[in-house]
Amino acid sequence: MKRIIYTTLSILMLHLSAYGQAFDTYFTDATLRIDYIFSGDAGHQEISVDQLSRMPRWWGKRHHLSEVPVAGNGQVVVRDHQSHDVIYRHSFSTLFQEWLTYDEAHQIRKSYENVFLVPMPKDTVDVSVVLYDNRRETMAEYTHRVVPTDILIRHIGDHDITPYEVIQRASDPERSIHIAYVAEGYTEGEMDTFLHDAQRATEALFAHEPFRRLRDRFDIIAVKTVSRESGTSIPSQGIWKNTVLHSHFDTFYSDRYLTTLHLKDLHDCLAGTPYEHIIVLVNTDQYGGGGILNSYNLSMTHHPYFLPVVVHEFGHSFGGLGDEYAYEEEVIPMYPHDVEPWEPNLTTLADFHGKWEDMMTADSTRVGLYEGAGYSMKGVYRPSADCRMRTNENPTFCPVCERSLTRLIEFYTGE
Repeated sequence: MKRIIYTTLSILMLHLSAYGQAFDTYFTDATLRIDYIFSGDAGHQEISVDQLSRMPRWWGKRHHLSEVPVAGNGQVVVRDHQSHDVIYRHSFSTLFQEWLTYDEAHQIRKSYENVFLVPMPKDTVDVSVVLYDNRRETMAEYTHRVVPTDILIRHIGDHDITPYEVIQRASDPERSIHIAYVAEGYTEGEMDTFLHDAQRATEALFAHEPFRRLRDRFDIIAVKTVSRESGTSIPSQGIWKNTVLHSHFDTFYSDRYLTTLHLKDLHDCLAGTPYEHIIVLVNTDQYGGGGILNSYNLSMTHHPYFLPVVVHEFGHSFGGLGDEYAYEEEVIPMYPHDVEPWEPNLTTLADFHGKWEDMMTADSTRVGLYEGAGYSMKGVYRPSADCRMRTNENPTFCPVCERSLTRLIEFYTGE
């Protein structure tokens, strides 16, 4: 599956000045949703604030507030306005940044919606958004002030909440990871099918380690967003459907690339529900999907490869794992061979120290350096011969991916 994450940043956690600060010192138990417009072309990019919203409750991390476990292609940084201390940080990747790597970005300017969630500050803060290119250099950066008492901050999620059903509860709600399945292309009469698909996806995810042994740390709901038409749009076949998220295949003219560009609609549907990580289930039997770090995982549901694909894409959107397969002809060189990828399961050997060298013991037959990963046949290496991040047929994550996911779950649950 073609992956959206493309740039390369360090995997090391960033230990910053506000490490260890208590959540209650700076934040209240509510969510500040910030909608941005990223726009431009290959030569120039801009970041603009679109809208601010307040939602009840905060469902994200309450520990390691100023750290990120994977660096991503961009970061949101919240600073206390008075002290300038970093009080919250989150990493992400975007479709906009990937689009910039295509030829079209040299011919036309476009804009993309992006939505980020941060805990609601008690006092005035300065919020910075930084976008990186695949050489870890800043391509665009914007800082703006947020005053929590601003009367134009929209309040949403207090009523008219989209109906949802609980799939499972975490054992400790204060130290848990919140996942929301969202129905896309399911009509009102197909909600039972959606709930069945969500349950199947859940069992597939928790059949994999480390999710199996850490299952009690996940809180999962299924949000019953109703579409007027069943299915999804397939532009290459002239098929356009009226669905709640307006998803479609053929993203960037790739027939398997299934995404939605309507992130504001997605988060509007989720307002007032307990969510942090998003899995969009698309009611189609055509093969495809996509996963964007800390944005969403989107997968078809009625193709025979539904279950391995939804888990694979969650490896991207939640785990920040890289694709471990390669193309004979690499159309877009996403990983410069002299820059170390930030993804924990890829290396160019530019700075391999601290990745999986400690797992390459003399008696290890499962972990090594296997050339051919990150869409490149040469110069990019994966840790194992096969993995859930390489093929749909392999039934497990490799030991390196499993360890990385374990560390990530422990990070989010306050270990």
